[in-house]
Amino acid sequence: MKSTKATIKRIKAREILDSRGNPTIEVHLELSDGATGIAAVPSGASTGKYEAVELRDEDKCRYNGLGVCKAVSNANDKIAPAIAGMIASEQAKVDQRLIELDGTANKSKLGANAILAVSLATAKAAANSANLPLYRYLGGTSARLLPVPMMNILNGGKHAADSTDIQEFMVVPTAATSFSQALQMGTEIYHSLKKAIKVKGLNTNVGDEGGFAPSLASNKQAIELILAAIDLAGYKAGNDCFIALDPAASSFYNDGKYMLSKDGLTLTSDEMIGYYARWVSSYPIISIEDGLDEDDWSGWVSLTSKLGRKIKLIGDDLYTTNLERLERGISQKASNAILIKLNQVGTLSETLATVKRAQQVGWTVIISHRSGETEDTTIADLAVAVGSGLIKTGAPCRSERVAKYNRLLAIEEELGADARFPGKEALII
Repeated sequence: MKSTKATIKRIKAREILDSRGNPTIEVHLELSDGATGIAAVPSGASTGKYEAVELRDEDKCRYNGLGVCKAVSNANDKIAPAIAGMIASEQAKVDQRLIELDGTANKSKLGANAILAVSLATAKAAANSANLPLYRYLGGTSARLLPVPMMNILNGGKHAADSTDIQEFMVVPTAATSFSQALQMGTEIYHSLKKAIKVKGLNTNVGDEGGFAPSLASNKQAIELILAAIDLAGYKAGNDCFIALDPAASSFYNDGKYMLSKDGLTLTSDEMIGYYARWVSSYPIISIEDGLDEDDWSGWVSLTSKLGRKIKLIGDDLYTTNLERLERGISQKASNAILIKLNQVGTLSETLATVKRAQQVGWTVIISHRSGETEDTTIADLAVAVGSGLIKTGAPCRSERVAKYNRLLAIEEELGADARFPGKEALII
């Protein structure tokens, strides 16, 4: 990070709406030199129980209890005076002050939503003060790797009622030689999927992340529809692009069993692993995220032992971008990749520390959005800053998703000949 001496002068937080029409928090932060930063915080539907606390008002007379006036007040009345005068470019010190001010292990006093909004607004203001784009400010001159998009084109689980048990079916355009080409490929497949769904006489409504959400007879049918869409778009599955899954297994795990209602199955952990193994053998699946419950550590170890040399096994709810949980995963060899969501941990500095540790041991890092998003494009810059090589930000549909893709197009154009794109290398085991 390029250092400037501009200090935090003013913070103004307010309540806005996210992509689901639920309240969230936005912070405007101004520095002593006039530079400003604006950050808005997303919200998840399929949330891990080890995530930092998203503070809600719980006033049933207002926004069904989902208001964030408490978080806004905490940012304006408690956080603002506590960090006024601090040097914005000293991100670690600012974030540490926020952590100490909250004083809880899970940021439940001030709210991770209030803390993260201030943390990100600080970084954005400092980047503007240094006259640098955020990806350059955070990642330095080496930040030039554009991510391969993992596009959630068919939604299920908690993101779409009565579609599939599995929450996300993604297409990953690995044969592209640039981000813009990958975006084109994924978008063409997305539109072909709509045609394939229509042919089946199914509805083409979309879920929370912009993917189609037809009512399907089985989980397997979703993969077959996507394979048909890939072919219809003129691409070859298993060569030009692959399929990635996010079952979000904690959402269908109960009392030690995995219940796939669409398939009429109730499975043990070992049986669930066998289910995935058969799919990986039958379909061009390149990664599985949250394939097992967030507390099924022994299952994760078995899953990674069985499939970890074939595909990426990504922990999301398992790790919640938490360094301590990541260390456990590393020591137990519970996966080979981690999903990174800023609001799971609550500050930029903690997020960067988790990313750094995962990359140190050779794990794949995927920067991710949430199902309840805003037009804030921080994660696009973050993916380039840390050189993750992969990003999840939904279907090429709905402005809160497309905003991130458009930001990456702008970064690619700005980098010009210096831009790099990993293609298939991003998913090499």
